[in-house]
Amino acid sequence: MGGVSGVGRRVALLLAVSSVWSGAAARADDFYKNKSVNVVVGFSPGGGYDLFGRTLARHIGAHIPGAPRVIVTNMPGAGSLTPVIWLDSAAPKDGTTMVIFNHGLVGDSVLTPERIRVDFRKLAWIGSAAEDLSACYMWYKSGLHSISEIKAHGNINFGQTAPGSSSDTLQHILRNVMGLTITTANGYPGSGEVRLAVERGELDGDCGAWAVNPPEWVADKKIFPFIKNAPTIVPDMSPEVPYAVDAAPDEHGKAIVRQLIASTQVGRPFVMSRDVPAERLGIMRKAFDETMRDPDFQADLTRQNLPFSPRNGADALKVVDGIVNAPPDIIEAARKAMNE
Repeated sequence: MGGVSGVGRRVALLLAVSSVWSGAAARADDFYKNKSVNVVVGFSPGGGYDLFGRTLARHIGAHIPGAPRVIVTNMPGAGSLTPVIWLDSAAPKDGTTMVIFNHGLVGDSVLTPERIRVDFRKLAWIGSAAEDLSACYMWYKSGLHSISEIKAHGNINFGQTAPGSSSDTLQHILRNVMGLTITTANGYPGSGEVRLAVERGELDGDCGAWAVNPPEWVADKKIFPFIKNAPTIVPDMSPEVPYAVDAAPDEHGKAIVRQLIASTQVGRPFVMSRDVPAERLGIMRKAFDETMRDPDFQADLTRQNLPFSPRNGADALKVVDGIVNAPPDIIEAARKAMNE
């Protein structure tokens, strides 16, 4: 009789625990009903981050229990650092706010910690929708098509949105590893404004996400890419365009370039505050992963010619750990390349 009683008590305990967990899950699932989820984009409308933020917003709500309304807010500032800082300071921490930001800030936080005072390992990583397929190109009127031609020509004028952007990183690589002479015009609020400056003839070219360039630029051969930040073959780009690591002059230069462009692996990152309740983080991570597998979401990206190579939150965090824990001598060499 005693043994039966012991089993009964254990069964009762398990049922009680199960009931508690079921109740917690139900409350978490009910939380988003009639709520709004805000996807905050760290740049002005029209650029690659904005396109990804808006595309995710159109689809992720269907994968969140309670089907909340999902809105997009643009919060440009300091190369998208402003919304990252806001996320852990004044933003709601109830699971209704996520931020998409410039992935280059992760590497910049290691190279210039006095300026980027954020430990990106301490954010709640929801996931990344794609690696960053960026390239540097020359406008057709320049008549320049390759690194060797640009080096022989002399100074060229490029623009950028802020320190730490993929454009900024690639320009430093070109300048301090490849030996090109580049004058950089700073302060553009987004890549859309940079492209307008290129069309107006104010700039000779640009570095940035390849997919957001106007399709007619590529089709009409108005731009000529001469270096890219990933080894990936891009359908509408010549396979002869060199990968930045391969274009470096020596092994030391290759190691520097690898460190500087490592964050491109999480090129379109979505994060939330670590203070968001764990069960709601779990819901949002699951919703993100389901959205990445959603055929309608994938088709939406294809219509916009946007790349797609997702990573879940855990895998994205591994990339961040690798950047932060790189060998000190390589970090120092990369820091020197970005500061000269």
